[in-house]
Amino acid sequence: MAEMTTGTEVAGRRLGGAGGRRPGPTLLCVAGIHGNEPAGVHAVRRVVAALKDRNDEIHGQFVALAGNLEALRHGRRFVDRDLNRAWTSERIVQLRSGVADDGTAEDREQKELLQAISDVLAAADGPVYALDLHTTSGPGGVFSAFTDSLPHRDFAAAFPVPMIFGLEELVDGTLLNLLSEHGIVAVTLESGQHDEPAAVDRAEAALWIAVVSAGLLPEHAVPEVVQARKRLEIDVEHLPRALEMRQKRDVHDGDGFVMVPGYANFDPVEAGEVVARDAKGDVVVEEDGRLLMPLYQEQGEDGFFLVREFSPFWMRASVAMRQLGLSRVVTWLPGVSRRGDNPDEVVVDKRIARFFARQLFHLLGFRQLEDAGDRLVMRRRRFDEGRYLRRPPRPAPIEPDLDAGS
Repeated sequence: MAEMTTGTEVAGRRLGGAGGRRPGPTLLCVAGIHGNEPAGVHAVRRVVAALKDRNDEIHGQFVALAGNLEALRHGRRFVDRDLNRAWTSERIVQLRSGVADDGTAEDREQKELLQAISDVLAAADGPVYALDLHTTSGPGGVFSAFTDSLPHRDFAAAFPVPMIFGLEELVDGTLLNLLSEHGIVAVTLESGQHDEPAAVDRAEAALWIAVVSAGLLPEHAVPEVVQARKRLEIDVEHLPRALEMRQKRDVHDGDGFVMVPGYANFDPVEAGEVVARDAKGDVVVEEDGRLLMPLYQEQGEDGFFLVREFSPFWMRASVAMRQLGLSRVVTWLPGVSRRGDNPDEVVVDKRIARFFARQLFHLLGFRQLEDAGDRLVMRRRRFDEGRYLRRPPRPAPIEPDLDAGS
C-alpha cells in the first residue's frame, strides 16, 4: 500500500476567505485534515481567487482553514495520530484544561484548529454551514456524509452525489460530528482519489454549490454553479442516491490487514466474499452491499465499510415522520423505554421490538449509541425539527458535553 510522498506547503492555518462586509451566514471550509488529502486545499485556493471580484456582493462570509499543516507538508495522513478521530468531548476537555502535553504534532494542530474554528463561530452573525473536504485511497470515492438531522440532510442534498447515512454511528471523534453537535450545519464531501487531478475539480464544484446553498450569493451571481452540478452529476450518474452504513472493519496495529487488490468505492460485493486478509486469514463482508473506502494506504484505522442502497422514498417518509413529531412518542411502543432522565435517549428491548428496532429509529431521527445483545440504546439527534429547515440553528460555542455520549 503506497502513501503519497509529495507534500503540500501551507503558509498558515487560514487558507483564505471572502465577504464579511454584509451580515449573513458563514460558510466554513476545512481542507486537509488528513495530510495526504490536499485536493481540498487546492480547490479552496481557486475559489478564494475567483471570489475576489464578488467580495462586495457576498452576504455573510466564507472562511477556509487548513486542517493538519504538518501532515500536509509531509504528504501523510497524519504524523503521530489521526486528527480526524480526536474530536471527542473528552479530548476537548484535555485540550482546554491543558492536560494534553503537546507531545505530538497533532496535539498542536488540534489546539490551533479548535481555536481557529472558535474564532470563526464567535465572529458569525447568522447560521454557520461547514464543508469538510476529503479524498479516499481507493478510486471512485465521490459521496457526502453527514449526521442525519433535518438541516444537515437538507444541506447535503444540495450536492448531487451519493448520500451516506449512518457514518457517525461507526466512526467516533470526527470533526463533522463535533460541529454538527454544536449547531453548525455540516457535511463531509469526498471528492475522489487522493492524487487524482479530478478530485480537485470536484472539490471546487462542491465549494461553489456550498456558496449558493448556504446563501452567501444568489445563484445568478455564481455562474460556476451550473457547471459544478453537471460535473458532479456526470461523475456519479451510475451510483445510487442514498445508502446506509452496514459494516465497518477496524484496523489495529499488528493485525496484518491488507485489502485484496482491485476494489473501488461502491463496487458490489456479496455476503461471504473475501475482500481482505489479516493475520487470522480471510476477511469477508457480512452481507450483500457495496464496498466503501477500501484501505489502500499505509495509515488509517478503517479497513473498509459496507454500505447498502435504500430507496429515496424512505428519506421523504422520514421527513414527514419527524415533522409530525413521532419521535416524541416512541416510548409508547412495546419494548421501548426512556433511558434514565434523558428525554432524548431510549432503550430498546430487541426481543420485543425486533421488527422495528434500528431501522425505524433511524427514520425517526435517532442514532445508535450502543448495541449490546438484546439491548439497543438510541439517542435523538440534535436540531432534528422542521423549524430548523425554515431557519437553521445558530451555532453554539464549542464546549464539551460529557453527558451527551460520543
